[in-house]
Amino acid sequence: MTTTASAVQQVDDHAAHNYHPLPVVVATGEGAWVTDVDGRRYLDCLAAYSAVNFGHGHPLLVAAAKEQLDRITLTSRAFHSDRLGPFVEELAALAGKEMVLPMNTGAEAVESGIKLARAWGYRVKGVPAGTATIIVADGNFHGRTTTIVSFSDDPTARDDFGPFTPGFVRVPYGDAAALEAALAEHPATVAVLLEPIQGEAGIIVPPADYLPRVRELCTQQGVLFIADEIQSGLGRTGATFACDLVGVVPDVYLLGKALGGGIVPVSAVVADRDVLGVLRPGEHGSTFGGNPLAASVGLAVVRMLATGEYQERAARLGEHLQSRLRELRGRGVVAVRGAGLWAGIDIDPELADGRRVCELLMERGVLAKDTHGSTIRLAPPIVVEAHELDHAVDQLAIVLEGLRLR
Repeated sequence: MTTTASAVQQVDDHAAHNYHPLPVVVATGEGAWVTDVDGRRYLDCLAAYSAVNFGHGHPLLVAAAKEQLDRITLTSRAFHSDRLGPFVEELAALAGKEMVLPMNTGAEAVESGIKLARAWGYRVKGVPAGTATIIVADGNFHGRTTTIVSFSDDPTARDDFGPFTPGFVRVPYGDAAALEAALAEHPATVAVLLEPIQGEAGIIVPPADYLPRVRELCTQQGVLFIADEIQSGLGRTGATFACDLVGVVPDVYLLGKALGGGIVPVSAVVADRDVLGVLRPGEHGSTFGGNPLAASVGLAVVRMLATGEYQERAARLGEHLQSRLRELRGRGVVAVRGAGLWAGIDIDPELADGRRVCELLMERGVLAKDTHGSTIRLAPPIVVEAHELDHAVDQLAIVLEGLRLR
């Protein structure tokens, strides 16, 4: 067997089959490129679902990690560390908020946000005990814990994993009137939890007036607006947060993925003191949450974003990417959506499904990921160059033309 084949076989034999990865075995990476175990290079157009926003092996982030590795990596929150304070202070400032609850994974941030919203609802809003309701959207993806899949409408995420956690109401995404009706019907609502742009659903961008109306309704009804910016935040869409694109400030940001610079898992709940201050010692925590290594890398990420360089770059290159992708409409592409360096591309299902297109792209040295049948997603690292984006689109055009000529 080839090196790739043997490596894939080893994983198939000994790792749970909870993923169906493309048959590429990555060994090294630099910038927007990765190299497999057989020495073949690929342009990474997924960036680990936005976790590698700043590219593979960014020297500033690697240096921050290496320096901290020689000092101390974990204390638990039973003690203070000298890295946590600067990280949470500067992350709060970047978000325009006052406090940060550091965690590890994106799903942990969402679970923490749910607990926070319920505690706030009982202790501040005063809803009756055991009745707190959170409104979410159809097509959502917030993680795969049992509570989170309880309010998913994706059968792959839900089937055979019940019984499910109560306390959630789902409404159509992008429909402010439906949200308004649900708020009226459920007076014990404590929060509205939304992705400003739905990632797993296929990079679904809501109408421009949707998030401003959500903000207005939440303020009117006295409920928290929680924005899950785990994929959309931290430069991906050409702004620090996707909410910034329409001038909206939520009560709570949920952050993750790129916050760890593609080096360590780092997530956070960010809000003002009147919200995060409801948590009391012992009510919530994580042994690794806010650990010195994570805080050091996270602080480096925050300082990079504070310059605005990466947001500007994603906005500028994103316009180029979207323009090039629109050229493929009618040539195997049905629709293109996106913001910044984040694109959802609907392939004509009569040509192929998204998985097949991604397999063919892989054969041509471009890595992308399918979702929901015939949709593929592009989310290259923000350090990508314009000519590399052209290369990716050119390869997609060749793949689609080959499929049309079958």
